Amino acid sequence: MQRILVVEDDMQIARTLRDYLEVAGFEVSTVGDGSAAVASARGDKPDLIVLDLGLPGMDGLDVARELRRSSAVPIVMLTARGEEADRIVGLELGADDYLVKPFSPKELVARVRAVLRRANGAVVGAEVLRAADVEIDLPKMRARVHGRPIDLTPTEFELLTTLVREPGRVFTRGQLLDALRGVTLDTYERAIDAHVKNLRKKIEPEPGRPRYVLTVHGVGYRFADA
Repeated sequence: MQRILVVEDDMQIARTLRDYLEVAGFEVSTVGDGSAAVASARGDKPDLIVLDLGLPGMDGLDVARELRRSSAVPIVMLTARGEEADRIVGLELGADDYLVKPFSPKELVARVRAVLRRANGAVVGAEVLRAADVEIDLPKMRARVHGRPIDLTPTEFELLTTLVREPGRVFTRGQLLDALRGVTLDTYERAIDAHVKNLRKKIEPEPGRPRYVLTVHGVGYRFADA
């Protein structure tokens, strides 16, 4: 059974999310503050974290920042902040998805399942993709650049896989959202820019002058074909 950690200081919301996720077949634990979230994530190693940004003391952004120093655990962020800038900050810290309060618990369950599908999206058979200096082992969900292993979140791995499958092809942001199978149900295309920024930090020798994931201005992105 897959394990979900819900980090939410509003106990009524936490109980509601726990109930819906348990009915959906997940094992759920809840904590109400950031320090407890970091300790629980490191000790229990959940399969996914549902993380509220508006926590007392150590807020959700600080929690995400701390976890991303050593873990690629999938994160779905919750917040009452609807501004685009807040969404971008959350995504750039490595969140896999984002929900603005108020939201439907059923929608949260759907997004949790979508992110976990990406995290467990190994294919049958040994398939390895190679382009430029990048190698992707699909069954093992591992990526390497110049032979060096790269620790990617599920969303980053799927994004890189989509681009590497067809070097030189130009993908619009909408097409990349579709390829990510529901990373944002509201088709929030700026989310792709945030994920690309994170991906470049991990795979590019100089993220400010990308060699692999190239911008096609006014359209989207492509993976270098030479």
